[in-house]
Amino acid sequence: MRVVDSTNSIQSKVVIVKHQPGAIGMRLLGLGPNLMPTRSLWKLQRLLDQHSFWAASRSKYKLKHKLNFSVAVVSAWNGTHLIGFGRASTDGVFRAVLWDIVVSTEWQGQGIGRRLVENLLSTSTLSDVEKIYLMTTKSGGFYKKLGFSHSVDQRLLVLEKKRLMFTSQSKC
Repeated sequence: MRVVDSTNSIQSKVVIVKHQPGAIGMRLLGLGPNLMPTRSLWKLQRLLDQHSFWAASRSKYKLKHKLNFSVAVVSAWNGTHLIGFGRASTDGVFRAVLWDIVVSTEWQGQGIGRRLVENLLSTSTLSDVEKIYLMTTKSGGFYKKLGFSHSVDQRLLVLEKKRLMFTSQSKC
């Protein structure tokens, strides 16, 4: 884990931390910026619960699991307050996906989301990947400003396993 980007604003200081693949410090030790214990896993759970509809109510076990399998993880901090987060997975050559890009509502519009995405894209595991995907329901304009575009030749298909499991069990 290393602090890669910090700025001073009128209100306070924001620090962007690039975690090691798997975010072992965050995942196992609850470390935040400067390797300080901050209960970061609990803070991540709270950030997702309060500021994302797609990732709310995830257990600490599942958060640890997704961090473990993430090749790039970044977080934004105001002191000991976690105010932003993002992660990525990849095959290292052809495709990568950005996941869980979230910034606390009161910090949006201050460039933190941009800094999170830019820091993810600059990691060695993503810098040479051919295509980087992400899914968004409400922030398409934000990602277009960062160079992302709608794919005209691909469609997103989803297999909802919970629904599939329920359907197959109900036929028994």
